[in-house]
Amino acid sequence: MQFDDDADLDTSEVQDVRGSRVPGGRATVGGGIGVLLALLLGLFFGVGPDQLGLSSGGGGPTATASSLAQTQQTCRTGRDANTRDDCRIVAVVNSVQDFWDAEFTRGRGTYTRSPTVVFSERVDTACGTATSAVGPFYCPGDREVYLDLGFFDELRTTFGSSGGPFAQAYVVAHEYGHHVQDLLGTLGRSQDGRTGANSNAVRVELQADCYAGVWAHHATTTNDESTGRPLITSLTDADIRDGLDAAAAVGDDRIQERFQGRVTPETWTHGSAKQRQQWFHEGYRTGDTARCDTFR
Repeated sequence: MQFDDDADLDTSEVQDVRGSRVPGGRATVGGGIGVLLALLLGLFFGVGPDQLGLSSGGGGPTATASSLAQTQQTCRTGRDANTRDDCRIVAVVNSVQDFWDAEFTRGRGTYTRSPTVVFSERVDTACGTATSAVGPFYCPGDREVYLDLGFFDELRTTFGSSGGPFAQAYVVAHEYGHHVQDLLGTLGRSQDGRTGANSNAVRVELQADCYAGVWAHHATTTNDESTGRPLITSLTDADIRDGLDAAAAVGDDRIQERFQGRVTPETWTHGSAKQRQQWFHEGYRTGDTARCDTFR
């Protein structure tokens, strides 16, 4: 995955709160790849929800002046995104949101941009206070995406993903898929409390995977506002394989087999490795959001 070296990055779409401190408490966090990991750790490694850092929040994260300045100074162009992980996240967020802005304009109304909050260790959100153990997630309470960059190491070392820049991009695009669902009113369908391979919870996650694939299909043709050219200049077959591998690595069956030694489909909340790959590939192959109706 390569970015246009001369493209300007919009750092206002990423809030860097690494190094900030937040208070503790108790509550839950909603939505995201890492929630399943947190639940599995709680069930099979003898730690409770409070130890995982799911706690009551107090009004959202506050970026420190130093962290904001560092991001603004170091993440200026596509050239920076080609060399730094944090700048790559900025570029991917810009690209994903440029696509959805254009997609909504073509027939869905007005797209509301959502920032990604990059944090370390703990973060305070409208959905509660979470630690890095929760992984990436989308909070519908404040309509923001939350991400600890350390998760990408976990994706490779703990989940067995091949890793790579596009694996990171897939995770970000998946979370923005939840934001799109929130705007369209479909995200709430996962809140009926049911689990299982055919549950609404799984269907919501698979649709977010499909939306990530749709963005990937259009990524090299979605024009950046600053240059009028695509921010992402190339995606290779190897990049897409990394995305598919990451999708499989966070399948419920893969995680259950790894952490509990058996697969229990009746408890699935995100879908199997095969399902997640299939729906990401469907979005990528067609580039059509209408093909992402996982509820049909």
